[in-house]
Amino acid sequence: MKIIILGAGQVGSSVAESLVSEANDITVVDSNIERLNALQERLDLRVVPGNAASPSILEIAGAPDADLLIAVTQSDQTNLCACRVAKTLFNIPTRIARLRAADYEAYPQLLDDSNFAVDHSICPEQIVTDYIRKLIEFPEALQVLEFADGMVTMIAVKAFEGGMLVGKPLKTIPLRLPNIDARVAAIFRRDQPIAPTGDTLIESGDEVFILAATTHIRKVMTELRRMDKPIRRVIIAGGGNIGFRLARAIESSVNVKLIERDRQRAEYLASALTRALVLRGDSTDEALLDSESIEETDMFLSLTNDDEDNIMSSSLAKQMGARRTLALINRKSYVDLVQGGRIDIAISPAQTSIGQLLARVRRGDVAAVHSLRRGAAEALEVVAHGDAKHCKVIGRKIEEIDLPDGATIAAIVRNTGQSRTEYKELIPYEVPIFEVIMAHHDTVIRAEDHVIVFCTSKKLVGKVEKLFQVGWGFF
Repeated sequence: MKIIILGAGQVGSSVAESLVSEANDITVVDSNIERLNALQERLDLRVVPGNAASPSILEIAGAPDADLLIAVTQSDQTNLCACRVAKTLFNIPTRIARLRAADYEAYPQLLDDSNFAVDHSICPEQIVTDYIRKLIEFPEALQVLEFADGMVTMIAVKAFEGGMLVGKPLKTIPLRLPNIDARVAAIFRRDQPIAPTGDTLIESGDEVFILAATTHIRKVMTELRRMDKPIRRVIIAGGGNIGFRLARAIESSVNVKLIERDRQRAEYLASALTRALVLRGDSTDEALLDSESIEETDMFLSLTNDDEDNIMSSSLAKQMGARRTLALINRKSYVDLVQGGRIDIAISPAQTSIGQLLARVRRGDVAAVHSLRRGAAEALEVVAHGDAKHCKVIGRKIEEIDLPDGATIAAIVRNTGQSRTEYKELIPYEVPIFEVIMAHHDTVIRAEDHVIVFCTSKKLVGKVEKLFQVGWGFF
């Protein structure tokens, strides 16, 4: 696939790194020549310096025969203009735009073909905000990922000494949870993946990815680790886009204090938020944290644009008694260094938000993609199409499918063929009923099943996608 990426920032670079390893022809456009040179030194791709919305620059980048345009510059206006040019002058089939302003969500007609011609829009700041909200809801988790419109949840947790399943084989899970079906999709032990079988023993310190119906996931988690007290008091350091969105989203249910250094921004936040307390100051100021009772804080979230400040303030908050700390870190190399010490969770915004972009690029019908373990692994929700003659997975038991080593089918979401009646403004309409099936060796995949696949390495994704592709004879 020939792909043009506009913007070589954190998001654009992460997308390029993910796609270039899958034998795609990638061209990156950015006005910052130094940033382009650094990217080209690391990756096998082509770079074009210049204005991303310029017709002549897009032509040089190969727009006349491109398959996909991904506009992820820092400017919404540039991204929108580039999509319009790509459609009008070059008829690029698929156009994706990063839109940071929330205004466009209220006017979706602006994005249709007669206006800015955006096929899919993403807002990384909102994706990261939603991700952090889930971690506040499940404070014991390292990651919380949803599939099939929220019907299935996968949670990564660190097993602790004395946990009910630690030292016991996975086949005892049904005995511990007799009325709940759950599946351990993967185990990472000392950063190395372990293929889970019924006889696999969970050890203390293992990073365990476990999947269950969303309604059952909290009960399943109690089997792996002690349930922390609910998060009630939160301090957010940084009132930028993510900090503001998060404070606004949780202030009605959680006691929120937000620390912002800039006076003008702090005044705006104080007027825009209804219940959160806005403090003007430096989040690395020990006296400020002490005066705000940091030792009574359930979760300290450092969400500024400065990696070093986030690392320092989170570490300081943990040392002073904060129960749990989270830091937003843009440099991917920093994330692996700091997580698990004084910083409980380190988040890379680009890796967290990249899934929505990858879902649009994957071959076949991929409904969702989640980047795991800072981009090292992936979980995909793939829709099986076709029939047993033209698709290598339909009509076959899972044990009969030629899955590559390191890939695991964890669950299936299936339309039961039944429906229930719901009402919207007194008007009845039918909603299909789906069932969640945890995958076992003899589970048979049917057409239109949503299949959740865990890949311990990104290199396996292409092979999994080929398994689900439909042969030409089907059409």
